[in-house]
Amino acid sequence: MLIARYLGVFMGLVSCSLAGILNAQNNDSLIIQRIVAEANQNSQLTTLAHELLDVIGPRLVGSPKMQQANNWAVAKYKGWGIDSRNEKWGEWRGWDRGISHIDLVYPRVKSLEGMQLAWSPSTNGKAVTAETIIVPDLADSVAFDKWLPAVKGKFVLISMNQPTGRPDYNWTEFATKESFDKMKQQRAAQTEAWRKRIAKTGYTARTLPLALEKAGALGIVMSNWSQGFGVNKIFSAYTKKVPTIDISLEDYGLVYRLTENSQKPKMSIRAESKEMGMVPTFNTIAEIKGTEKPDEYVMLSAHFDSWDGASGATDNGTGTFTMMEAMRILKKLYPNPKRTILVGHWGSEEQGLNGSRAFVEDHPEIVKGLQALFNQDNGTGRVSSISGQGFLNSYSYIGKWLSKVPDSVRSHITTSFPGSPGAGGSDFASFVAAGAPAFSLSSLSWSYGNYTWHTNRDTYDKIVFDDLRNNVILTAVLAYLASEDPTTTSRERSILPVNPRTGEPGQWPEVRKATRKGGVD
Repeated sequence: MLIARYLGVFMGLVSCSLAGILNAQNNDSLIIQRIVAEANQNSQLTTLAHELLDVIGPRLVGSPKMQQANNWAVAKYKGWGIDSRNEKWGEWRGWDRGISHIDLVYPRVKSLEGMQLAWSPSTNGKAVTAETIIVPDLADSVAFDKWLPAVKGKFVLISMNQPTGRPDYNWTEFATKESFDKMKQQRAAQTEAWRKRIAKTGYTARTLPLALEKAGALGIVMSNWSQGFGVNKIFSAYTKKVPTIDISLEDYGLVYRLTENSQKPKMSIRAESKEMGMVPTFNTIAEIKGTEKPDEYVMLSAHFDSWDGASGATDNGTGTFTMMEAMRILKKLYPNPKRTILVGHWGSEEQGLNGSRAFVEDHPEIVKGLQALFNQDNGTGRVSSISGQGFLNSYSYIGKWLSKVPDSVRSHITTSFPGSPGAGGSDFASFVAAGAPAFSLSSLSWSYGNYTWHTNRDTYDKIVFDDLRNNVILTAVLAYLASEDPTTTSRERSILPVNPRTGEPGQWPEVRKATRKGGVD
């Protein structure tokens, strides 16, 4: 009888345990089904994209648009019942972009496609008209210094004139092999000759504009082609007093050829912008407080700032919308998470991960309690790969969570474990360096590198909303499962392979300090 009694108790405990496991599994399945339905049937992605990209626009660190975006995000979260705040992390050079109007006025009239670079000086409210001149191919820096006075009162062209405006894939499709090979050889030779031309001036790409400005140039004209139809990279100016403008390959080539053939072309440039001194800069943080383990954290991550050649749609508007929409859905369907769920919208990623690095410095308690962080920052495509970022046991928990992600989402994803911590091109790296399990949700390209990354074509129309909904489901499900997981994730690091170039053992990245005050040399 005693044996039977103990056996009954044992079987009862087993039954309760199995029931608990089944109930948890059933609950997971139900929540995940609801996440999928909400993401597909009540998506707010197009609204978010319109409000941020069309109404506010690009988010250059230190600009009024960046501050407007921070305030907009806080208001959106509060409207969804999510606690949110703007958290100051530093100061940056304040600059407000105005109108760029660039015209060829001689030997014929044509409005040119182009814009001033970020932080470019203005033309002080007026149009400046001048002849153009090309940096010449001289023997050495001594000869260049003797030539320098020739730039006084002129606009100086400092970029190579590209031999073709057609991307290589277009040549591959239509050209003969002989013709394509010939063009590539000519382009390579021309590129090397131009590199030597600039090197012989004694200046670098950064210092040459300043030397030309000091010699009396009225402006710097360049074309930073991004190897696609009509697309240029738009970064920052190095001049202090005169404007630096970027012109499309097509229009730059026209002005270059006119100048090279002694047609003495003239351009008219009106570049309006406003210097605003040093201004405060912020990360936007939102939070759904945990109920059982409030001091452990699951974090969603995407940088908020952008370059301002366009509206910053895929770098990183799409990552921003993914995280915002995932948070909205989690608050609606999972309002009382086991662990605290945070989202970080980082400032000044483009200048060196400054917002996220500052957050890591300022919040060691969150880094210490981090269960997992999921970051997205490489365009509009559906997530296609996840690496373990060098964490030895990442296969265990990432694999477990992914197994419950709907197959329609999971089937696109390849994994690599333990992976490598990598060079750290986005904000997850700030946390990895600090030893916290942070992961990049890497997506399909959609020609990101050439056509939208830091370009004048990174606009709303490049967004693929079906892929974004896919990413929202993935992110929300991973956040939910990471929060509910009864175990804490392991932080044990793998031993990195030997670097084949140096023969030395691989090294984990070191924690790097944020630049808290920037934009002024």
